[in-house]
Amino acid sequence: MTILRKEKFDLPEGIIYLDGNSLGAMPKGAVERARDVIASEWGVSLIRAWNSSDWMALPVKVGDRIGGLLGAPKGSVMTGDTLSIKVYQALAAALRMRPSRRVILTDSGNFPSDMYMAQGLIRTLDRDYELRVVDPEDVEAAITDDVAAVMLTQVDYRTGRIHDIPSLTAAAQARDCVMIWDLAHSAGALPVDLTASNAEFAVGCTYKYLNGGPGSPAFAYVRPDLITEIEPALAGWMGHDAPFAMEPDYRPAMSIERLRVGTPPIVQLAILDSALDVWEGVDMHALREASLRLSGLFIEEVERRCPQLRLASPRDGALRGSQVSFAFEHGYATVQALIDRGVIGDFRAPDIMRFGFTPLYLDEADIIQAAENLEAVITQQLWQNAKYQTRSRVT
Repeated sequence: MTILRKEKFDLPEGIIYLDGNSLGAMPKGAVERARDVIASEWGVSLIRAWNSSDWMALPVKVGDRIGGLLGAPKGSVMTGDTLSIKVYQALAAALRMRPSRRVILTDSGNFPSDMYMAQGLIRTLDRDYELRVVDPEDVEAAITDDVAAVMLTQVDYRTGRIHDIPSLTAAAQARDCVMIWDLAHSAGALPVDLTASNAEFAVGCTYKYLNGGPGSPAFAYVRPDLITEIEPALAGWMGHDAPFAMEPDYRPAMSIERLRVGTPPIVQLAILDSALDVWEGVDMHALREASLRLSGLFIEEVERRCPQLRLASPRDGALRGSQVSFAFEHGYATVQALIDRGVIGDFRAPDIMRFGFTPLYLDEADIIQAAENLEAVITQQLWQNAKYQTRSRVT
């Protein structure tokens, strides 16, 4: 089975895009779908489109499509809001499920925003909660009887190191802890089976490997047996059981819709819905095999051509997500020089150059060419050019 679907993406000519781990490429149907929603649905039907175009159902419809890529049953995934909001919702619900415990466990490789949201929730609750941060390799040993929730990102955003979802979920539940997985760098990159894992919660964004566009809505998964039991901390009107009844008191929906908060971003949801068409018929295990071939080839080529660089990702593909990171003192400037040569990666402080591998629109020729360009930047010290030394606001 071929995974490559370049013809379904609107990629600029002459660009090798190795940054799908940060912002996915634009599917060809995105502009047409956005235009249709704006011009035909909003423009013609106006407010009637909530019913005539079924806008109200879009968050669940899109959630079900994402759930299909994550081994989640229909009716267990909700889209909308941002990933930070979904982290907050899941974590607040988890703490209420274990009221006698006061520890949130995470690791130092977690995405900073997840930890910021935990810190903010702890301040809001003001009940002596603790965010306990350990090294990634020490997580399992740190799961103790005082831990209410274990909150982890499966794939480290800097290095691509992978946590094992089944084993850590089992370890957490053996201590009666609630498990929350952030799948921001997993959805659309790795085979994930939320049903088999038995995890209580999972969250993620859709603008990376799912190609939903900048700021596209996040998603949240709740294990089906818990959906009607969890208490939403953010009790928005769209999560009400009858939002248009306009009741003065909150009454949560008896479905995954209780995780809705405010009015959904219809244009962005429609674009995401269109982007998910690309995934029809894609075997996630075949995609993973292709990703490992491409990332393994990149490591081999870069290490042969640029011995000055240090591999910051696990060498073993089984322990690595769909990205490869190299450490270099002048990493930011090097990435900027690469971009000028038509190879787009990105940089994360303090010295990490990240390269994402999306087999839907990358092939081996792209990987070889990218390594050749990186070699030129390093051996010719093109990164020394003054124009690459000033950091932009987004790196």
